[in-house]
Amino acid sequence: MRQICEQLGKLKIVPVIAIEEAENANNLAEALVEGNLPCAEITFRTAAAAESIRVMARRKDILVGAGTVITVSQVKQAVDNGAKFIVSPGFVTKVVEYCIDNHIPVLPGICTPTELCLALEYGLDVVKFFPAEAYGGIKTLKAISAPFANMRFVPTGGIDASNLLDYLNVKKVLACGGSWMVKSNLIAEQKFEEITRLSLEATSIFHKI
Repeated sequence: MRQICEQLGKLKIVPVIAIEEAENANNLAEALVEGNLPCAEITFRTAAAAESIRVMARRKDILVGAGTVITVSQVKQAVDNGAKFIVSPGFVTKVVEYCIDNHIPVLPGICTPTELCLALEYGLDVVKFFPAEAYGGIKTLKAISAPFANMRFVPTGGIDASNLLDYLNVKKVLACGGSWMVKSNLIAEQKFEEITRLSLEATSIFHKI
């Protein structure tokens, strides 16, 4: 878990991807690597998720995880295809327990102090704050994180180039999840040069920290 979190902390941005056609996965990975953003959270929102994880993970030059994971069977499917970390939209107890028991890095979604207390009970010190902007953004994140000195966060939801730096400047933020550089229409239309451009633009933002 710690090694993956260190990698995410260096990358600063986790592209959150919903991909409809696995045949686009390799070119998408190439676009992200060229954009200095060698990371992908492939969400289980489409039927192509598992195959896309497999295609990307075999490259070895990009950190691939699975997102929108809400069942243990999805965890198994993701890991079997090469996913290195698991992200859930909420705190799914069975998913968290399975991941911990099998030494799989997991970032459950939280948005309340109660869920943060639950994360601590399971020995977690990194969680996903979701949906970030809808739940009050940075103001809420600072408020709910205040009593939890050692907890770090990966805010996701409503984050883009306009507010990325504001989030990354919050001391307890490890990295931010976002989809603005990998929107589904850009992938479907195979606009990989645009994805690279947006990725380069995104990574240039956190260099201002």
